[in-house]
Amino acid sequence: MKSSSENTAPSLNEPRTLVIMAKAPRPGAVKTRLTTSLSTEAVTAFYCCLLEDTLALARSLKLSDVEVAIMCPESDVNELAQLAGNGASVVAQKGEGLAAGLTSVFAHFAKSGRKRVVAFNSDSPHLPASVLESAFEALTGHDVVVGPTHDGGYYLVGAKAAHPTLFDGDGMGTKSALEILLAQARALQLSVGFTDPFYDVDVDDDLSRLAAELRLAPDRAPRTAAWLKKWEETAAKLRMSAGDS
Repeated sequence: MKSSSENTAPSLNEPRTLVIMAKAPRPGAVKTRLTTSLSTEAVTAFYCCLLEDTLALARSLKLSDVEVAIMCPESDVNELAQLAGNGASVVAQKGEGLAAGLTSVFAHFAKSGRKRVVAFNSDSPHLPASVLESAFEALTGHDVVVGPTHDGGYYLVGAKAAHPTLFDGDGMGTKSALEILLAQARALQLSVGFTDPFYDVDVDDDLSRLAAELRLAPDRAPRTAAWLKKWEETAAKLRMSAGDS
């Protein structure tokens, strides 16, 4: 892809912002695909753990001058500000939905066109910090960076400037989301770099995968690891009860 960026690569000392795309942990508003097997209350508690551990991950980056922020619907600002505490600004997006939220991220934080901004999902405590660091690094030589998921979507996107039409299209949350994003980037003549592929936590299989990972390294996401441990214990008891009946 051709690059619309200036010929001179940005300095590693340029300001950087890491933005978490989040919602307030309210029943029925988060991780709804998990409610086929979990109660709404359990899903809400799980999401709260994911979000808190993702915040801790963002704050753990071994990079200087990285601002941590949350982008969310306007109705969620106060609740998320209380949850985030000090050290993370909370900004209301303009418009509804994830595409509007991502457009708001770069319109708000990358106004000058000389600031590297990376946005990622609030259910990502399993990401190695090195992946987030590599996303900022990729922006030294590309206009956009993308973190693909195994199901055809993406968990991360970064840019050095606002591109209002980059997230146009109706592919958000579908298996063609990444394909649509890359097509928009090509249309805008933006160069694209990539981070390693990872997975979202959307369905039961993702819960099992995340639980297996965190059993081996619970310190990576301690709140989520503790919740998943209880979930596995409860599931095992239910299986035993069903077998005895």
